[in-house]
Order: sequence, then structure tokens, then C-alpha cells
Amino acid sequence: MGNQNNSLTRLALQKFKKNFWGVFSISIIGCIGLLSIFAYLFAPDASKNANQMHLSIHSKSPGFEVQMLTIPSGIESDQNFMSQLFFGEENTDTEIPIQSYKVNDGILTYIEYTSDGLQGLEKQIALSKFPEKDYKEYIDNRNFIFGTDKYGRDYLSRILIGSRISFFIGFVAVFISLLVGLLMGSLAGYYGGKVDAFIMWIINITWSIPTLLLVIAITLALGKGFWQVFIAVGLTMWVEVARVVRGQIISAKEMQYVTAAKALGYNDYRIVTKHILPNIFGPLIVISAANFAAAILIESGLSFLGIGAQPPMASWGAMIKDHYNYIILGKPYLALIPGFCIMLLVMAFMLVGNALRDALDVKT
Repeated sequence: MGNQNNSLTRLALQKFKKNFWGVFSISIIGCIGLLSIFAYLFAPDASKNANQMHLSIHSKSPGFEVQMLTIPSGIESDQNFMSQLFFGEENTDTEIPIQSYKVNDGILTYIEYTSDGLQGLEKQIALSKFPEKDYKEYIDNRNFIFGTDKYGRDYLSRILIGSRISFFIGFVAVFISLLVGLLMGSLAGYYGGKVDAFIMWIINITWSIPTLLLVIAITLALGKGFWQVFIAVGLTMWVEVARVVRGQIISAKEMQYVTAAKALGYNDYRIVTKHILPNIFGPLIVISAANFAAAILIESGLSFLGIGAQPPMASWGAMIKDHYNYIILGKPYLALIPGFCIMLLVMAFMLVGNALRDALDVKT
């Protein structure tokens, strides 16, 4: 049995490798996954949640460049490298976009940046504010590749950090749905009778409630927040898993290897976990890939409605919500960029699901 499973797995992998779109989509998912994990390493604005606001340069087009003056606060952070890598830097310095500057008699005079050709305010700061009076290290040309959002934050950094929520909600939601769905589906399919009728009654009630309304209800019950959304989405996706597992176990428990396991005196737990479930993982892998895509869309919808990830946390759905009105104001890219990212990630998971379905189909 072990050798047969290994050969079937090897055959499925060979078929999957021949599917161009499946391999291409896996590559996209892997790249987005790496970018989301190490987002602060790649983001131009590595502050926590990329939340450095500069209202004077709000809603600037992609490729916008400006001089940025950083005024050190003198407060030393005790944050370690790992914390900076995964949670962002605790930046206490002040950043000011400027049009020009000059130095005279130990005084740095600068003109703040303003749009539409207006003259900004002229301000002064003593060079003693800068360590060792080396002010040039604190003035640099800042290039905003994706432009800035309506609060003047670096849009590329927000996109990179926002990928974390959309990417990881798939893993958390699918894990919760598999945990609950496997338990409920296994009990219903293996024992049947009143247990099956009761669990199917719960499944049918849950199935009859619109998914978005159920997620909103659970989110409101648990409270607004990052992990609450993850749990809420996961608790609404177990129904599909439970129905698939139930149907597969009803078919599998009549097989000869299950009868042989019962004859050897194995308990129900071992028969289900060691013998039945390993033989029905194919459909579960396919439905899990589809649930990944569904979870991303649900989270984006919740963030768009304002009950998902809360500000200042970056989220693709919330970014669309903040900028959808810019579509008719001449800057549609502010809403289209996060929308395209959502579409790309969802499409990648759907294509992977289709490729896995074809690879695991023994008839082909």
C-alpha cells in the first residue's frame, strides 16, 4: 500500500509539473509569500505598517520624487533585528518633504514642499540637532515608485505590507475550516444514523445563511480586529470541507481495507485517521486551494466594508475602500493596483486548484 501511494503521488507530481499554468501559479504564490513574510525588508518605508504620513505630497503619481529631510528625535530604540524584520521599525524621527534648503552660520534653512507651484513655509533648524552636525546624511531624494496615497504614505510599501493579511488569512482560514470540517464530516460519514442527521442539520442551517452575513455576525460577536477576521472567515468555510469529507468517507468505509482493519480489531479513531483520511486527501487538497481564494475575497470584502483589518494596518481591501472614489477623480491606479493584486493572488490559487484537480484525477 505504501509503495502504491508513493507511485501515485509521484505520478500526480509529474502530471502537475506538465501543467504550465499550475507551475506558473505556484511560482506567483511563492513569490507573494516571500514578499509578504519579508515585506519590511523590501518596503521603502520600513516603519510599522508603513504609516509615515506626509500630507503635503498626498495622492502623487507613480514615479514621484521629492527631497526628504529627516530630523532625528534623539530617542534610541531598543528594538532588535527580528522585531524590525517582521513588525517594522519603531521610527520616532520626523520626516519633512522639502523644496530646497541652504546652510548658513550653523543654521539649516529649508522650504517645505507644496503642490501646484505654491511657495512653502520657510523654517530653520540648528545643525546641532544632527549627530556630529552631518546634516547631508539626513537629506535624501525619495522616489515613490507607486506614488503616494491620500495620506501621503508610500503606496508601494503599503501594497507590500498589505499582502500579509491577504496571504496569511488563506492559511489560517483553511486550517480552521479543515480542523472543523474534518471532525464534523468524519463523524457524520463514519457513524451515520442520528449523528449524521444531526450534523447534516447543522450543515444545512449554516449553508442557508449568506456567507458574508455570517462572517459579519461572527466578526461583530468576536470584535473588530486582525485575528477576529481570520477566525470568522475560517468558521464559515468548514461546511464545504465537511460535506466533501462526509461523502468520501461514506464511500470509503465500504472498501475492503476498512473491513480488514475492523477485523483486526482497530478502533474507530485509528481506522478513520490512519486508513480512510489518507486516501481521500486528493479532493481535500483541491477544495482547500479554492478556499484559499474564497478567504482572500471575503477578507477583502470585510476590509472594504470597514469591519476587517483596522487602520493603520495595511490591507488591500481597505486600500480599495480608501481610494475607490479616485477612479473618477483622474487617479484610478490608487484603487486598481490593490485590486489587481487581489485578482492576481486569487487567480493563482484557482489555477493551482484546477491543476491539482487534473493531476489527482486517476481517470486522466
